[in-house]
Amino acid sequence: MSKALSFRKSSSRAAKFAAVAALTLGLVATVSPAAQAASLGAAGSKGLKHNVLTVSNGTRYVQIDGKTVDFRTVVRDLAWSPDGNKAVFIDGAGNLVVSDADGGNRVTVAKNPGGQNWNHPTWQAIPGYAEAELPARNNIVFVARKNGVSRLETIPATAVQGQPTEKSVSGGVDAPVLPETGNIWPNAASKKGTAVYANADNGTVYIHDDYLRSQSGVLTKGSQPALSPDGEDVVFVRSVQGHDHLFVQGLGDTTAKDLTPKATTDYTQPTFSPDGRTIAARTPKGIVTLPVSGAAKPVVVTSRVGLPAYRG
Repeated sequence: MSKALSFRKSSSRAAKFAAVAALTLGLVATVSPAAQAASLGAAGSKGLKHNVLTVSNGTRYVQIDGKTVDFRTVVRDLAWSPDGNKAVFIDGAGNLVVSDADGGNRVTVAKNPGGQNWNHPTWQAIPGYAEAELPARNNIVFVARKNGVSRLETIPATAVQGQPTEKSVSGGVDAPVLPETGNIWPNAASKKGTAVYANADNGTVYIHDDYLRSQSGVLTKGSQPALSPDGEDVVFVRSVQGHDHLFVQGLGDTTAKDLTPKATTDYTQPTFSPDGRTIAARTPKGIVTLPVSGAAKPVVVTSRVGLPAYRG
């Protein structure tokens, strides 16, 4: 066999191999979310890691640590229990739902009565305080918008088609009177009973403490706040020169630090990692992460656009 003929046959085989490889890569690149979710098989929530980033985008498919998980129902505004074993979200019917990490064992905690928009649930676990004879509490706080007015509501996390009650943010005779309407975006990631929320009407971020007594106070101007796991810092959004920037501020501080001073895009919906060292946020091109210290620029970690949250 001549060298030329041998070369042509080798080239032909290489070309066929390349074509098959290209076709295979093409098929992988176009795999649907349903196929990706099915690839998890029967592993279920046992095959899903803790302390990882999750992204929900209003569909039935949730990205958990880069894997697509089919919750088999629409998932809006996904959040997690403090131990990461349970997910809480708003389903396609507008109901408040709790499930396992893979969407299984769904329980309707509260059924939307209609005429209301429920959004942004957060899990609030408050430790007991024996000296004051206060039991531990395990609640879900969310936003209920009716007739154009938003209020915070709360319900025990273990309820089954229960009745939410309005959550007052003012407390005590000598406490300042704070707005009860327009309150949105609650976040109770701290394990100390502390929570934060924003008011859409006045553009203010508030701190709320439910440990010993219900009381709130003003933190700063901004929106979409999230509390660090140790309850000491708050990350939030503030508009600067036409873009949404990320700021972080300690609860005892009077000034905030801009983590994205040279922003050329909008950074929104921030959240803390379980160890409190990293912040994830939404951008038009996907989810970015950056250190709380601001020592490094934001880095895109997934092109999935949606609400970031960390499973603890």
